[in-house]
Amino acid sequence: MKNLIIDTASKKIFLTLMVNKNIYTRTYDNSKNNFDKLMILIKEILIENKVKISEITAIYVNRGPGSFAGIRSCFSIVKGFFLIYKITYYCFSFEDFNKTGAIKHEDVPDLCVKFKIKKNLINPLYLS
Repeated sequence: MKNLIIDTASKKIFLTLMVNKNIYTRTYDNSKNNFDKLMILIKEILIENKVKISEITAIYVNRGPGSFAGIRSCFSIVKGFFLIYKITYYCFSFEDFNKTGAIKHEDVPDLCVKFKIKKNLINPLYLS
């Protein structure tokens, strides 16, 4: 199983690639420049770990609350992956899991199952 977790809503951009039991994480500054090159950042983590986008089983996206620009950039890319590669995606918020204590990005796939997060549903939460 190969999962990609993208969080552009926070103070940092987090990309987490889970390949079977291996977890690879990259963080970047949350800036307009990085939102503009988000696809390049995703491509880099995939290439570094020898994974093709077509091999991704599911993508998990933080829907906020958070940065409008970050969330919208991320959703555009994920919807493109869904349309081209038919990759299932889940839009979560850490607020969905607020009763579970400290949460790491690699916990998100299991928490989405536990809390019955619907797939292919976008409902962003922006900070004003």
